[in-house]
Amino acid sequence: MDVERAEAALVEHYPRLVRLGYLLLPPSLGRHRRALTAHALAQRALPRGRAAKEEPPLPRQRTTDPHYAYLRLRVVRGALAAPRPPRLGGRELGWVPRPRPLLPQVAGLRLFPRSGGADEVALEQALGAVGGPGRAAFVLRGLERMADPDVVRLLEAAGVAEPQAALAEADGVATPPGSRDRVLLESPEFDACSLQARPTDLMRRRQHARAALAALAAAVVCGVLLGLPGDTWGREGAAAPAYAQNPAAERALDPAKLVRVAEAAWKDSARTDFSVWPARGSLAGDEALLRRALAVWARPGGQVNVTATPGTQAGPAAGPPQLLYAGVVDAASVVLLYDGLRIVRYAEPQGGTKGPVGLDFARADAAGAESASAVLLTRSDGNARYLTAPWVTELATVDLLRAEDAGGPVERREDGVTQPVTSPPLGRSECAVWPALRVAAHGRETPYLLTDLGEITPALLTQGRPGSGPKDPLTPGGREALARSACHLATVAGGGVRSVNTWAFASQELPEGDGSARWVCTRTETWRGPGTRALVQFQAPPTAGQRAAAEGAATPGAVAAMAEDDPACGPRDPRVLSGVLWKSAAGTWYVLAAGSSQVTSVTATGDVSAEAQGRTLAAEAHEGAKAELTATLADGGTLEPLA
Repeated sequence: MDVERAEAALVEHYPRLVRLGYLLLPPSLGRHRRALTAHALAQRALPRGRAAKEEPPLPRQRTTDPHYAYLRLRVVRGALAAPRPPRLGGRELGWVPRPRPLLPQVAGLRLFPRSGGADEVALEQALGAVGGPGRAAFVLRGLERMADPDVVRLLEAAGVAEPQAALAEADGVATPPGSRDRVLLESPEFDACSLQARPTDLMRRRQHARAALAALAAAVVCGVLLGLPGDTWGREGAAAPAYAQNPAAERALDPAKLVRVAEAAWKDSARTDFSVWPARGSLAGDEALLRRALAVWARPGGQVNVTATPGTQAGPAAGPPQLLYAGVVDAASVVLLYDGLRIVRYAEPQGGTKGPVGLDFARADAAGAESASAVLLTRSDGNARYLTAPWVTELATVDLLRAEDAGGPVERREDGVTQPVTSPPLGRSECAVWPALRVAAHGRETPYLLTDLGEITPALLTQGRPGSGPKDPLTPGGREALARSACHLATVAGGGVRSVNTWAFASQELPEGDGSARWVCTRTETWRGPGTRALVQFQAPPTAGQRAAAEGAATPGAVAAMAEDDPACGPRDPRVLSGVLWKSAAGTWYVLAAGSSQVTSVTATGDVSAEAQGRTLAAEAHEGAKAELTATLADGGTLEPLA
């Protein structure tokens, strides 16, 4: 029993539930007390938990909403329990007077429904002469138009011991002559939502008002002296109280106000990002699902699994967000929303049944056509499904560890959802395959690469010297550098990575004719700005044993240096220097160093003293030797190695 649907049923049928409670309460309470108690019964009918633990009595009327039937049962049960005497050990203590409830109260007013005619008065007197179960049976027959078997089942669920006797008692209620012309139970006489107000004792009210005013003034003085020290406004400043309503936040909870973009809007838009994604999915019109997704986003409960990439706020939307997708994927109902800054993914078991609910946030501001090409929908059993952008024309998977891999096509549904795609080995020690998505897009001549790094939005893979514009990573040289760098991408997974650039900044002929090595800098950029990471690799030719162990996959390069939040190897400072201690095939140790194109000479000091003109250095050393490197730049400056 979904609480939000029950709340909608309560709002829709509130007057009828209040009328039902008013008619079932004994007339001895008085019209004022009956009216207030009827409202209290209707409002308390909504269950307190996130899902009701009780079900309505079955079978029910075919035309009755199950959530309304549940609320009706709660109102009947509460109304029948109201006049019962206290109980002790399962026995009723009829001799103990029942205390008059203090709440609800309305200060200074007496509230009661409008008066009806003689027929209504006669009917109320007749109902007051029978017991609560008999009165309930009569009202359920006349007002709810329930058949006798349904009345019996509802009374049993409400705790009535002898429902058949209640039906017999209802048969004995003398109906006034006016009941043949109209349904008296629907008369304004019994409408506790249309009330008249009259004042109570005015003299006594004045005395109480003066006393309350004096107490309030004393409380205000104490609050000023004790609660607001110094010249501040208090602990919360100028913030509104927690119970105040925000109109913008209220609009953000309305599924009818969700932003829905037309199917072909991206073709004529000046922007090509998430803001021009159309609303897709078989459940895009399911208001109940969308309402649940928006409500969980605004106030996630304790059982909701909430995740957010670093630097992403998990707060509610400032206004109605944009709907990207709502549909069923792998037995889950998934909703994708976008508020201009974040992609929000809501997932629940298919059909809204009880089960785990997920809410995930990821930054997506200033996304380009490549970064906004795909969004993760589900991930399970080592596979992932994506929703692709409308401008994606072809999709394929390639193994980054195999530079010659031509890839295989990825099928997509009409709504843009892909078939299951193998995920990279994130969080695992072995790295024998690293799948990536090769994307072909409308209006772009060359395809580009995306890879899953454990987040909602896959990271864009680029190649080339920073500041010179990204180059095609699918060229033979770019694929070879990626092949030996891909396994190191696991170290940046889950860090809010937006793009990864691989740059082969130098090549070096190794001593003793051991081949040519490549120096590669891999730099990750994040959506939030900070958190960048630069990783320098030394990619020497693999040995025969390494090639055999890799079984066709490229051998990962050796990490020479790593730095976080450093501008080196990036567009602001496209310069880098690094070095390693390397052992030749003959067993000789060397200090090797290399720098980017701005370097004119490299010097080593410490355990090894050497200097070389140009961008590379190779000096013989011993095992465990330590050397300090410096480089001279073309403009006369110096460059320290990345550390």
